[in-house]
Amino acid sequence: MNSKALSPQANPIEVGVYECDIHLKFRFIEERSLLSDRDQLLQVLLEMITDDSDEFLDMLDQVIKVREASELSASPSMRRQLMRLRNSADNNQ
Repeated sequence: MNSKALSPQANPIEVGVYECDIHLKFRFIEERSLLSDRDQLLQVLLEMITDDSDEFLDMLDQVIKVREASELSASPSMRRQLMRLRNSADNNQ
């Protein structure tokens, strides 16, 4: 979560824990050598997907599902961050 996105506002911010499933199918043009480095490949693919004008990518299919999850299913660090966000929202009112 981007902390800049949660700047103080007049309306209280409601935050929760969400699970997101993303299925993308696309064709792309790239150097063959990049395919062996999964981390670098993922970074390049994410940049290609977020750049709407990319001429080297054809989006074939995309399915995005977001659902609210139990806060108890989140990691301890996520739960701590959630409490911090809620406490900071309470202090800004």
